[in-house]
Amino acid sequence: MTVVTFGSKIRNDTAGLHAVKRRMTTQDLVYEQLRDALIAGKFEAGQGFTIAALAEQFGTSHMPVREALRRLAAENALSIGTSGTAMVPLTSTAGLDYLGQARCVLEGAAARLAAERIDPASIDRLKAITDVHVNALRDGASDRMLASNREFHFMIYEAAGNPVMVNLIQNLWLRYGPYVRMLSDRMTDLLIHDDGGDYSRHHVEIMDALRAQDGAGAEEALKADILATQALLHKFCR
Repeated sequence: MTVVTFGSKIRNDTAGLHAVKRRMTTQDLVYEQLRDALIAGKFEAGQGFTIAALAEQFGTSHMPVREALRRLAAENALSIGTSGTAMVPLTSTAGLDYLGQARCVLEGAAARLAAERIDPASIDRLKAITDVHVNALRDGASDRMLASNREFHFMIYEAAGNPVMVNLIQNLWLRYGPYVRMLSDRMTDLLIHDDGGDYSRHHVEIMDALRAQDGAGAEEALKADILATQALLHKFCR
């Protein structure tokens, strides 16, 4: 394992991390920023960083960083070595498939529930997010595309009205982060000769099913979206 100084292999240098100042516990704020960066694919698989380097980046003592890393390790988002160095899990085709299977079950069920409860204003908002997603794809803006994709999905899951389910899905996305990074690193090249329409097709199908209050259709369209991304990642994953 190669241990790198914090920020040297993170997208946009610092992955948007900053000194914590808000009225939450320092540990919670450190955890929140690391969690969000992991979900967004800001860290590479196998990337290592030390408590000291993270504490310097956040402008905190070692203790809140250590506790935040322990929380993330308990969620299987990181592993921590005997020296205290944290590492982003490595990717594998088996790991990708396990996560994909779990995502299809949970996220598909959430989409089915959302079809029963989502209101027209929320569907209009999903349409606006999809427009951002399509434009980002056409511009080759992978970070914007991934952010809008995440917003689209979690708006549906929140609409399901089941906070336990949302929490479980968040954990799956947290563990999916290294695969998101893998996709992000290659997305610009993939879009050079593609207008992005095919990558957003499933979002349109999901919205159509939600608008029709078709729970089974929403579930199947969302599963198809997950499986399409999984098939794409299989080309890069070893």
